[in-house]
Amino acid sequence: MLEEMKQFFEARLDGYDEHMLNNIECAREFYPFTAGALPLNGECKVLDLGCGTGLELEEYFKINPMAFVTGIDLSQKMLDALKGKLADKNIELVCGSYFEVELGKSIFDAAVSVESLHHFTKEMKTGLYKKLRDALKEGGYFILTDYFALSEGEELEHRRMLSELKEKQGITDGKFYHYDTPLTVAHEKEALLDAGFNKVEVLDSWGATYTLKAFK
Repeated sequence: MLEEMKQFFEARLDGYDEHMLNNIECAREFYPFTAGALPLNGECKVLDLGCGTGLELEEYFKINPMAFVTGIDLSQKMLDALKGKLADKNIELVCGSYFEVELGKSIFDAAVSVESLHHFTKEMKTGLYKKLRDALKEGGYFILTDYFALSEGEELEHRRMLSELKEKQGITDGKFYHYDTPLTVAHEKEALLDAGFNKVEVLDSWGATYTLKAFK
């Protein structure tokens, strides 16, 4: 049965960190790698989309303890867990959908998202990325570490299965339901470029997980 996104993650909060680190291929490598791709100057401002319990932020504050971070997540329980781990750090936490939260203009030196955006369509992400690009300062960039489809056929099959499940369960609302629908890396790049980013590079990969860097 499909579950609404917020309820899905809140129901799995206990043991969430252990699951992410131990059950996702090379997670103990890509969280530190992602953190290391973010700015290291102490006064920088970083936006985290779908920060969850802050696994990437734990790694980031190890190498830049003076950074200022704004984290957005649907789940207040996840944010509470993050705050409990990093209470002494410069963090502003916002409970809400990053599709709806105002991000401002030219505020952040960089943005990051880890294992969050693979639930949404290319069209939805293009709109979000336009807003994200506007929120970055000139010279800013976005680091995306996520799970990707390895072929267009796989991407289409994920979308087909989600539509089939919604139909079977009589779901017709516009709410977010937890089901993986990753794009291919090529389509993700297209979404970022269509949103106005100047260039997108692949920094590294681990199986189906890639880290992309999009430059404003």
